[in-house]
Amino acid sequence: QVQLVESGGGLVQAGGSLRLSCVASGQIFSSSTIQWYRQVPGKRRELVADITSGGTTGYAGSVKGRFTISRDNAKNTVYLQMNSLKPEDTGVYYCYLGSSGYGYWGQGTQVTVSS
Repeated sequence: QVQLVESGGGLVQAGGSLRLSCVASGQIFSSSTIQWYRQVPGKRRELVADITSGGTTGYAGSVKGRFTISRDNAKNTVYLQMNSLKPEDTGVYYCYLGSSGYGYWGQGTQVTVSS
């Protein structure tokens, strides 16, 4: 069983920064790709960034150059550093771990960017 817990969301003005954390339980964390998604009401959950077990990262075009994903396997934690935030970055941010045909989601953390 894997549990994911996100934190670090909040209210920030446009141009500000936040750092999200996703802490995972379970031994498969270090061998798994972790993804960050975000969702706004009425829209599909969209992939924002991901990081493989080897540290290879990928980003959605809308956040490239502003967001940085990283991981600390010793702490079973993935981070999402978000800089130069825009109002359109507002949403609930979720981390996701997929392994052996199973998928695990955290409860999400709200990010609100005011203009």
